[in-house]
Amino acid sequence: MTVVTKLSAAAFALAAAAVSAQPAQAAERTKFEFWYGLTGDLEQRVQDTCKRFNDSQVDFEITCVGQGGYPNAVQNAIAAYRAQKQPTVVQVFDAGTLDLMLSGAYVPARKLMADNGYDIKWDDYFGGIANYYATSKGELMSFPYNSSTALFYWNKDAFAKIGRDKGPETWEDVEQIARQLKAAGYDCPLAFNFDPWPTLEQFSAIHNQPIASKNNGYDGLDAELVFNKTKFVDHVAFIKKMYDEGLFVLKTKEGGQDVVPAFASGTCQMTQSSVADHGTIGKLAAPDMHWDVVKLPVWAGTERKNSLVGGASLWVLAGKSEGEYKGAAAFLNFLAQPSSVEWWSTVTGYIPVTNSGFQAMKAAGFYDKAPYKGRELAIESLTFTPTTPVSRGIRLGGYIQIRKEVQDALQAIIAGKVSVQDGLDQAVERGNAILRRFEKTYSGKQLL
Repeated sequence: MTVVTKLSAAAFALAAAAVSAQPAQAAERTKFEFWYGLTGDLEQRVQDTCKRFNDSQVDFEITCVGQGGYPNAVQNAIAAYRAQKQPTVVQVFDAGTLDLMLSGAYVPARKLMADNGYDIKWDDYFGGIANYYATSKGELMSFPYNSSTALFYWNKDAFAKIGRDKGPETWEDVEQIARQLKAAGYDCPLAFNFDPWPTLEQFSAIHNQPIASKNNGYDGLDAELVFNKTKFVDHVAFIKKMYDEGLFVLKTKEGGQDVVPAFASGTCQMTQSSVADHGTIGKLAAPDMHWDVVKLPVWAGTERKNSLVGGASLWVLAGKSEGEYKGAAAFLNFLAQPSSVEWWSTVTGYIPVTNSGFQAMKAAGFYDKAPYKGRELAIESLTFTPTTPVSRGIRLGGYIQIRKEVQDALQAIIAGKVSVQDGLDQAVERGNAILRRFEKTYSGKQLL
């Protein structure tokens, strides 16, 4: 055998070894699934997150599967759990929190991370965020992920034409501005829809008004809805009045243009929506359009409280292998890293969920940059006051269905099919029926 032949044989042997080693290495990766509900542009950002995690290490491989919406993610995960085909991690939006908490079908956040050797500073989470997903004792059951709150968007160019240079602080301001904009020729001073999240939930929190008894359900499954007896009734009457006068204009997906594109296109000059839409509006708005955000308005004389966290948290489901739990813990730790926190906030508009993450981004000048300026108001709104028994969140079973009842009631009220009081009374009656069914389903269960 010549030297060349020997070298060729050696090279072949090395190449063969390399080829055979590659499948072995790939097989060593522990695979696990993450089901999420985000759609549209935000869905792509989730897929980017999963790729970043997979590229960051060689031990685990996460597969991220969209479910076509928040409610679907919850319902599909529950069905999969019953069939013993559940994912390891599932994204559950705020309204599904109690359903998961009472199911017992999860591994608590603290236990997961402790079992896998991660030391988490749990008190670093913002109280206004953590309390929504925590027990009454403050122990987090899931991991805050895509957190948001509502802000008020306003068109600086339109405001300048009526001699105003700042956004409204009160709903009285909103009414006056809407009338001035209408007089100046703007057909849509403010865009609104039937979403209960900003209209009922955020409004009630910052005005310290209960949505349900038992401190919004935190103190017992026997809670009853009470939003038909609070300041919310007058607020809905105000919205109806402004709609009838053409000062508030209904903009929905079903109607062809929801509030966000209506504002971004310059069709409407004011709206309230999630801080998560800050990035979307930045992408959709014309380059020469000037706009800004302020905290949600309150009625004059109100002692403002903190707003509620929206978005979703990540739950780790029971019944998976030790390896999958190691992967889930590694993934959740990856999401908590400062670089991941800043990247996620940059590409989505969602806010950092920890004080250290927020301070790091603030120190780096993140909120001084034009595309992101204003997003810090979401943190200011969430932390405006320590949470009260009413403003810490909503702990009601079947709340996904209750939201639908509120939405249907608002739609009927605006359409003039029912009076404000009768519409809200009917929503409460139907919602309470949902609560009683939930209470019966979990009879004997105690809230954590």
